[in-house]
Amino acid sequence: MQFSVKAPASSANLGPGFDAIGIALDLWNTVTIDTDGPAGEVTNSGSEGALLEGRENLTIKAMKTLAREFGKPLPDFALHAETEIPIARGLGSSAAALVAGLVAANHLLDLNLSQEEIFARVWRIEGHGDNVGAALYGGAILAVPGVPYATRLWAGEDRGYTSVVFIPEETGATWAARAALPTELPHADAAFNVATASGLAVGLLTGDATLIGASMNDKLHEPYRARLFTHLTALKAAAKEAGAIGACLSGAGPTVLALVAPERVDAVLAAMESAAATCGTSGRALHLPPTAQGATLAVTDLVTAE
Repeated sequence: MQFSVKAPASSANLGPGFDAIGIALDLWNTVTIDTDGPAGEVTNSGSEGALLEGRENLTIKAMKTLAREFGKPLPDFALHAETEIPIARGLGSSAAALVAGLVAANHLLDLNLSQEEIFARVWRIEGHGDNVGAALYGGAILAVPGVPYATRLWAGEDRGYTSVVFIPEETGATWAARAALPTELPHADAAFNVATASGLAVGLLTGDATLIGASMNDKLHEPYRARLFTHLTALKAAAKEAGAIGACLSGAGPTVLALVAPERVDAVLAAMESAAATCGTSGRALHLPPTAQGATLAVTDLVTAE
């Protein structure tokens, strides 16, 4: 048996939606499972594949976790990972790998878990539901503790915006980005984020660009992570000056994401590249549209007609 699972990149938080709001982006990792291949063989390809050599394979980790939960042994298989999502850049590469692993194991073990049941488990493994919810469901999602599914804030409707990212060459570590956060916040900052996170969710749901732009502002994590990523403030300002609806740190960074009306894409790309050069930050700016498609499974066995 041979099948593949592909899962998209994602950007979490979008400013104030810390650990709660995520959006899937049109860049994909694909995992192929072959039960007739060399048992235990793991191979990598894609633009990021070389960086995975010698690292723990998160797809296999997720597969083993699900098999252990249900007391079912995984059959022997070979795995090939085609990795295009930048690693350790705040674009949800680990979330895509974990989601792909659970979707693959669900199929391989014939568990028939629903999307919601997979979501609950991948949230538990990852520790927060924003990236994994976007990678699993696609679109823009809201992950609320205690709710057994991701709430869709955008599922492919024309909202009049797309997204542009600047991906630095430098990597970031989620643990370091979390370690930069304070243990306490001023009450006024917490109240500010209640308002902006609420406004962001409603803005994404309704397509209100004014509300989205006003709400992509954060006092919970970005001011502290800006000390790690000195390009953040300049790139956000440059994107907005060039006409972006709003801009933010993507996940735990160092990537910066802007939501942009289609006619402003080229201007925002150029502005972010120019600002990065001024800051001395090497990297690339890309038009990376949101995608409504989440993780998908495709059986690739060839059937020969008799």
